[in-house]
This record gives sequence, structure tokens and C-alpha cells, in this order.
Amino acid sequence: MDVSRPLTVDKKTSLMQIIPVMLCFFVMGFVDLVGTASNYVQKDLGLTDAQANLFPSLVFFWFLIFSVPTGLLMNRIGRKRTVLISQMITVVSLFIPAFGDSYWVMLVSFSLLGIGNAVMQTSLNPLVTNLIGGDKLASTLTFGQFVKAIASFLAPVIAAWGATTVFPTFGLGWRSLFVIYAVISFLSISVLSATPIEEERPDKASGVGESIKLLKRPFILLCFLGIMCHVGIDVGTNTTAPKIIMERIGLPLEEAGFATSIYFIFRTAGCFLGALILRSMSPKIFLGISVGMMLLAMGMLFVCDTLTSLYIGIGLIGFGNSNVFSVVFAQALNSSPNEKDEVSGLMIMGLFGGTVFPLAMGFAADSIGQAGAVGVMTAGVLYLMYYTLRINNK
Repeated sequence: MDVSRPLTVDKKTSLMQIIPVMLCFFVMGFVDLVGTASNYVQKDLGLTDAQANLFPSLVFFWFLIFSVPTGLLMNRIGRKRTVLISQMITVVSLFIPAFGDSYWVMLVSFSLLGIGNAVMQTSLNPLVTNLIGGDKLASTLTFGQFVKAIASFLAPVIAAWGATTVFPTFGLGWRSLFVIYAVISFLSISVLSATPIEEERPDKASGVGESIKLLKRPFILLCFLGIMCHVGIDVGTNTTAPKIIMERIGLPLEEAGFATSIYFIFRTAGCFLGALILRSMSPKIFLGISVGMMLLAMGMLFVCDTLTSLYIGIGLIGFGNSNVFSVVFAQALNSSPNEKDEVSGLMIMGLFGGTVFPLAMGFAADSIGQAGAVGVMTAGVLYLMYYTLRINNK
């Protein structure tokens, strides 16, 4: 079977298939509750920062371990079934905190949440290629990231609501967030299971070695490093933005923390607008504009010392970085149409950049201040500029 041939479906059928897939993207966003939940766990159990920080670290660790094996699993059982397995793991992880909130219980919950999300991100993106042609793939993946961002936004709101209103009467408190998201995940499983999706099937199953060897292809390696830089900048900005404001302006953490909200607001807006713009603009031109915004923003973070200018810089990073993942991922899939599952696994493994960049930024900041951390992110932006010059202008 020629796996490079896009499937053709009528508009009605396509819409009925896209809606369940977009609901899966919403479930994918549940992994971002780890930041909110870890703060509550630290407060409830009196944990040290090192103990509490283990929770978000686990999420990125499982991307390194499970991404490539998931690509191989898709070859054997199909993409839709793999997505369903990922959501089942997610449901289990979200129901566990309903039975307790001890350190080890939450550690198991977060580990399973990370595993489920690693499997989901690896399998869900290539599943979209069975519904959307190559020229519209980047915009569709970007819209999926917008839907995912909505779930990320809602997590702290639902947690705070559960802690202060109805759910404490059931003894759950902020943990009601897990139960609500578990129910939505179960609904997503039901809807996707009932949705027929004709899949492209590979001619043969590859091994781990064959998948890793794809990195020998220059463009696949460029895309892999691009994903690492994108995620590194994303996690790095969330971590460093409040620290820059505290260092330059002298605000306390409670006020400086609003910088993270600024980033998420502009990132979500960027995803929504990018989904529309990419339908009519070349991915290369759009990516060049986005990376240019980030480069300008990095310059502002180096030299600016007013709150407004720093907020503008942080917002530009959020807007510029919002569509990088979708463009790079789509470029990688379209460059190797016969190995989409393996390529997807490699690209999701690149999310491990969310661990590498913050470590390097921490060492740099300890040496010369937050400007050192900005310097590490700037290196990532410069690489993305180089990557933009290497992709096809179509």
C-alpha cells in the first residue's frame, strides 16, 4: 500500500472524525496540571522543593523512554488503538489521587500521567494525517495545540474551585481536578472508539534500531533538534520569566509569577491565529516571522528593565513559540511519508529538551545571573532561525 497517498473523505465524515480527535487533544493538555498539582501536593505534605520538583521532571523523563517504542507499537496495532491505550493509562492515572494523596501515591499518578501523555503525543499527531492532507496538516496540528492549551488554562482554575467550593465536602478538595479530567478522558475514549477512521498501514514493522537510524537523515535530525529547542524555550520561559522580573524590577514572587500567565495567554492566542494563518501562508514564511519575534524578544529580555517592556518580550516569546512545534512536526512527517510512526516517536522524544534546557539555564544563571539563562534560550532561537532557512518554501 502506498502510505504517502492521502485518504479522501467527504466534508461531513471528516468533521465527524475531527471532533473526536480534537477532544483527544484536549485530553492531551491534562498533563499540564502537573505544575498546579505539584504546588498543592507540596503544601499538603510539607515537601521540600527538590521532592516537589520530582513530579514535573518525571513527565519529561517518560517522553525519552516511551516515544520511540510507541512509534513501533503503532506499526503493529494502528494509531487509533494506540491513542485509546494512551487515554486508558491517563484515566487510571487521574483516578488514583481520588483514593489518597500520599507522596508515593502522587508519584505513581504523575508517572502514569507522563507515560500516557508520551504515548498520546506520539500517536495522536500521526493519526491526524489520516484525516488531513499534507498542505493543511500544520494548521490542523496548530489548532489541536490551541485545544490542548484550553485544558492547560482550566487546570489551575478547576483546582482552586474544587479547593474552595463544592468538592471539599467529599474530601477531595483540589484533587477534584483529577476526577473531573478522568471523566472527560473516559468520554473521549468512548467517542473515539465509536469513530471509524481508515488508517494507512505500513508495509513492514521497524525495530528500535531502524527508528533511531532515521536520525542519520540530515533533515530528520534538524527537526529533532528543532523540537528540543522549541520545548526548551517553552519550559525555560515559564521558569525564568518570573525570575527576570524579580531580578530587574524587585517584585516579590507572588506578583512576578503573573509573567507566566502572560506567556500562556499569548501562546494560546498564537495557536488560534496560527491555525488560521497557516491555511494561506507558507510554513517557511510563517516560521520565519515567528522566530523573528522570539529573537526580538530575547534582545528585550537582555536589556530592558521596565515591567511593561519585559511583559512585551515575554508575550512575543509566547506568540512566536506557539506554532513552532506544529510546523516542525508537520515538516518531519511530510519529509518521510513511509515512516510516519517512527518519525513521530523521534519527534516526541525531542520533548526531552524540556529537561535539558532548564538544567543548562540554571547553571548559566548561577554564574552570571538571569542574562545567562536568556543566553541559553537565545541559542535555541538562533538554531530555529537556521532551521527555518533549511525547510522547503511550500
